Amino acid sequence: MPRPSQLLYPQRPPAPLRHAATVLLLRDAPQGIEVLMTRRSMTASFAPGAYVFPGGGIDAADSLSHSQSTRRAAQSDLHLTQAIAAIRESFEELGVLLACRADGSHATTADIEALDRQAPFTAQCQGHGLTLAGAEVFTLAHWITDRDLPRRFDVPFLVARMPEGQTPVADESEQFEPLWVRPADALERHAAGQFFIIFPTIRTLERLRHFTTVDAVLQACAATEEPLWTSCPRAGWLEGREARYMETDAPYGELALTCPDGQIVHTLDWQTTQPVALLKNLMRLTAPNPGVMTGPGTNSYVVGDPDTGYIVIDPGPADADHLQRLRRAAGGDIRMIVCTHSHPDHSPGAGPLQALCNPTPPILGLPSAATARAASAFKPDRSLAHGELLTLKSTSPSTGITHTLKVLHTPGHAANHLCLALLEDGLLFSGDHILNGSTTVIDPPDGDMNAYLESLDLLSAACAEHQIEFIAPAHGHVLGDAPLAIARLKAHRLQREAKIVAVMQAQPEGSLDDWIAHAYDDVDPRIWPVAKRSLLAHVERIRSMG
Repeated sequence: MPRPSQLLYPQRPPAPLRHAATVLLLRDAPQGIEVLMTRRSMTASFAPGAYVFPGGGIDAADSLSHSQSTRRAAQSDLHLTQAIAAIRESFEELGVLLACRADGSHATTADIEALDRQAPFTAQCQGHGLTLAGAEVFTLAHWITDRDLPRRFDVPFLVARMPEGQTPVADESEQFEPLWVRPADALERHAAGQFFIIFPTIRTLERLRHFTTVDAVLQACAATEEPLWTSCPRAGWLEGREARYMETDAPYGELALTCPDGQIVHTLDWQTTQPVALLKNLMRLTAPNPGVMTGPGTNSYVVGDPDTGYIVIDPGPADADHLQRLRRAAGGDIRMIVCTHSHPDHSPGAGPLQALCNPTPPILGLPSAATARAASAFKPDRSLAHGELLTLKSTSPSTGITHTLKVLHTPGHAANHLCLALLEDGLLFSGDHILNGSTTVIDPPDGDMNAYLESLDLLSAACAEHQIEFIAPAHGHVLGDAPLAIARLKAHRLQREAKIVAVMQAQPEGSLDDWIAHAYDDVDPRIWPVAKRSLLAHVERIRSMG
């Protein structure tokens, strides 16, 4: 976790959470599933005028009504309480009743008309011989309102099949204009500015549209009795507008690093003319070399502060304007230049940047191996050792600030690849070993898949040892939840390898050209020439294991 003293903005506690429940009532239709949505009052305190799924706060009485509801064997007390709250809210807001009569049949319109939406709910149902159908309500997702909003809710998004024979009737107080809509149509109308929906609704509909039947949704939820996803979104600025993201979105980790309490202040647009502050002791300056292999460009990082001086990590290509910007970002006080590896988008700028500095900082890293391509030739002023510490110390006794980078030798993408851990702030500079938005190419002979996977294990161990939470890659935004990001990356590599093994077994006499189309059939064919390098690395690893 970054030191509070290095955070860019004053810390502030987010608004407290209120517990609520929402239910998506679903039905099968000729063109696919439809979901029931209603429009919130224009005077509502939260999301006025938005189309939503029915729901509301969880009452104390909901948790006391378990005996009045059916229940699945694996349904927890919490999930049953949430289901009962959703059943109550759908009745109060829309007159839809998820309940069963004594003979097991669903409640009818006559049953609903006998009840008062304003009177205590469970007691009424009990008095009319109705049992709540909690066993028919499943947990789809878990949403926690964004940290920046003044009213925040902790809300399960539940799903249930709409009872046959019932017609929704809005209460005309909280909810208006109930309608059935296909998820894809709701999203299309929203994109056209005709159907206002908020971020969690948008993302839920995006996932729901991939299901073809109500049964498929319910079966997916019943498989684990846990939410299919959980999210507390974060927001930043993109192209001058507020943009929100889930944990699986590329910018999320960077927003968590720069604005941990949810302030909407960080700009996510890629640009190359100004350094981007990530912490008080960390800036990123992206080189003007965007492309298929480099994404928005190579990230150069500047670590330190005016009192300690600075270390530049990966000066990038020998672009004169970019190097001048790096020198200015450091106020001319560059103490060390470190290259994570010797590829031409990372190390060529080291020498020219060094020449701009006075006094002259050393260029540090590992020399390129004999297996490196000619364009990746590199020789540092001094070779770094695995586990070595690079330290910047304050010259002021009153502050005592120190920034320490621990060197981690991580061959795999390149034989001379290094990662660096900023120990005081729990942050890993991953070079090209871990990227955001794509997987790195492993190009034999300098690239080695066995070494790459072993280095991932080394980084995983480093995360545990040094409480590393964030990864600053050479390409893309900062990644959050570092241990999970590494675990997912390794799992992805091994899943790809299993697919390659199956293809090789199906075509034992095949070549790389034969295998690439099947092993990477989920990748744009235009990328296959590059993917073929990693395919070769996997094949060499597979054959080495017999």
